Amino acid sequence: MPDPLAPLTTRARLSVGALLVAEVCTAAAAIAQATVLGKLVYDITGSELDLGLLGLAEFAPALLLVLVSGAVADRYERRHIVAIAGVTQATMTLGLGWYAGTSPTSIVPIILLVIGFGIALAFSSPANRSLPADLVDADRLPWLIARTVVAFEIGIIAGPVLGGFLYAADIRLPFVAIAVLLLVMAACMLLVKIERGSATGDAADRALAKVDPGRDASLRQVEAAQEAAEEPTAGYGPSAPPREGLEGALEGLRFVRSEPIVLGAISLDLFAVLFGGAIALLPAIAKDRLGLGAVGLGWLRAAGGIGAGAMTLALAAKPITRRVGRTLLATVALFGVFTIVLGLTRSFVVAFVAILCLSAADSVSVFIRATLVPLITPIDKRGRVLAVENVFIGASNELGAFESGVTGQLLGTTGSVVLGGIATLVIAISWRFLFPSLRRVDRFPTPPEGTG
Repeated sequence: MPDPLAPLTTRARLSVGALLVAEVCTAAAAIAQATVLGKLVYDITGSELDLGLLGLAEFAPALLLVLVSGAVADRYERRHIVAIAGVTQATMTLGLGWYAGTSPTSIVPIILLVIGFGIALAFSSPANRSLPADLVDADRLPWLIARTVVAFEIGIIAGPVLGGFLYAADIRLPFVAIAVLLLVMAACMLLVKIERGSATGDAADRALAKVDPGRDASLRQVEAAQEAAEEPTAGYGPSAPPREGLEGALEGLRFVRSEPIVLGAISLDLFAVLFGGAIALLPAIAKDRLGLGAVGLGWLRAAGGIGAGAMTLALAAKPITRRVGRTLLATVALFGVFTIVLGLTRSFVVAFVAILCLSAADSVSVFIRATLVPLITPIDKRGRVLAVENVFIGASNELGAFESGVTGQLLGTTGSVVLGGIATLVIAISWRFLFPSLRRVDRFPTPPEGTG
């Protein structure tokens, strides 16, 4: 078995560095745009429902294109897909900046441009999320995932603060800065070079095929993949070429449905954040409950990055190695608790700490899911499976924002956030019993000896 901590080649180090810089730029651009668009829309209409519509506009393309985007990520060069999508997103963002400078009174053009942004994001996300597992051996994947999450958190700390200050100076400036970040990301993607695919897919796929279907099959499949050391693999890459057409596109959906651990992990994120998506209402919380402007809103958004970043640094220093499933469920429950605190407070300090803590809890669940799902998924299905997961994540974030907007309009901001936190607690408890195989996962699956 190769040493997971063996030095990387010079080419691999450059690729990892480019990937991490791209991750910082992507995260900073995404959170900065969410911050300033939320502020802009709420200043125009004063409606929580319209904040939710922003999330719906970004989520809809991922849902409608799930069968296409995953197949594209499996068939074409993933780094090129991400680069092209980045240029497209930058174009949409510049359009938003131009419109913001015209003293707008309608959010319809904003929604249309966000839909265009979402279409590019629908193709970018599964390709981008597949790249870490393509870039390094499966032994080193948790190491790289921890660092990509750190890079992501750096972006979500810097992005909203930058966006808030630029918005206060000139409403068009943050959109220009976001477009520049996206173009830098696209350039970095062209510097990423894939030397070989992950070892996990080929050998683990054969090991998984030996397991009989039945109750808790997924857990036995993970164990079989871990115990397949006697089967050396001839190399890296897909075990079979992707199937053509709709049949091939549906393979990702079938795989997720057939794997209780994968289905449980990504559906947990879907329903927990769907109901606990209080962050979408931050413009309303900041303005109406805390009396803050754009800069204060930016710092509240940055609190999420600070909490998640601190937790991710801790994970990078001491990764989770035992009781993976139970840890995932516990951190989702904590996310719900601190969401309730955020909904009840009228203090900026308490709100800041609550966001910091709920984001720290969320970063643990993100780390676990981002490591677990690619390691279970065969490499030839990874793009399609991650496209399906992208819909779940999009539903939890963007569709969750829509749900928060609707309930905020009906129940008020406080009622919406508190009810969402309670629902998240119920979800975490329920998943413990609905997905026992997920709860019983102790360690991350590891590649068999002799595969790398």
